[in-house]
Amino acid sequence: MNHIRLKGKYKMLIDMHVHPIFYDLICEDAEELEFRGNTFGVFKQGPMSFDEIFAEMAFGGVEKAALLALDVSTSCGGFVVTNEQLAKLVSAHPDKFFGFASVDPHRRDAADVLKHAFDTLGLHGLKLNPSKQRFYPDDKMMEPLYRLCEEYDKPVIFHSGTSWEPDTPAKYSHPLAFEEVFIRHPDLRCCLAHFGWPWVREMVMLMLKYPNVYTDTSVLYLDSPEESMKRLFTVDMGPLWYERSLCKQVMFASNTPRFRAFKLKQALDKVEMRDYARRALYSENAERFLFGGAL
Repeated sequence: MNHIRLKGKYKMLIDMHVHPIFYDLICEDAEELEFRGNTFGVFKQGPMSFDEIFAEMAFGGVEKAALLALDVSTSCGGFVVTNEQLAKLVSAHPDKFFGFASVDPHRRDAADVLKHAFDTLGLHGLKLNPSKQRFYPDDKMMEPLYRLCEEYDKPVIFHSGTSWEPDTPAKYSHPLAFEEVFIRHPDLRCCLAHFGWPWVREMVMLMLKYPNVYTDTSVLYLDSPEESMKRLFTVDMGPLWYERSLCKQVMFASNTPRFRAFKLKQALDKVEMRDYARRALYSENAERFLFGGAL
C-alpha cells in the first residue's frame, strides 16, 4: 500500500469491518447461503457482483476494505465465510481487499488452521467473535492463537459489545473481558470492534491504558447514522476526547452488509474534528493497525 500522507485532507478511506457474505463469487451454493443469512441474522439481501460492490464503495469513497471470515463450526455447525473463500475474494482483487481469517478456538486443530491461513492463504490477520464462538477472550486455550499472531506480526479483530446476530451472549464480548489479553500481550495489535457499544467509556479506558488497542466506528445505531455518530463523538465521549487522546486508535468501519459504509461516512463527515484527526480516522490508523509502526 502507498503510505503517502496528504496534508490537509485524508488520502483514502479504508473500511475495516466488512462481512462479504453476499459477494456472488462465493455464493454458488444456495444451502450455504441460507446458512449464512440465518447464522449472521441478515435477511432480505442477496448476492452482489463486484461491479455492484465497487459502485457502492466508490459512492461512499471507500478505496479498500477488510473482509472478515467466520468459523462457527463447533457452535453452529459450519462457516459463515471460510478462510478459503476469503482468500478467493482477496486474490480476485488484491488492490481492494485485506482478508482476516477466522478459526473456531474450540477446534483441536485451531492453531494449525490459523497457521495455514497465514502461510498458504496469505491472509492478513485474525477475526474472532467471542459471543458467537462462545469463548472468553482471556481463556488459556486462546494463547496459541495469540502467540501465532505475535509471531507472524498479524493484527486481531474481535467482536465486542452487543450483537444482533442470533445466539450471541454479550458476557463474552464485554470490553473488560479482554483486559487480561492486553496485559499478557502488550505488543499484539487488537481491535475491539463496534466501540464496545454500549460500553463506550469502558472502551475508552482500555485505549487510554493500552496503546495497541484500537476500536472502530461500526456502532449499532438506534437513531439515524448522523444522530448516532454525533452522540458517539460528543456525548458517549467528551466532545474533544477523540482529538486529544484517542485519535490514533479509532478506525472507520461500517459492518457491511448490516450497515452501509456510505451512510456512515456521510454521518462522520458532519462530526466536527480537525483535519489530522479525520485523516487518522479514515485511513492512517487502519494502515498502522494493518502493518504496524509507531503511534
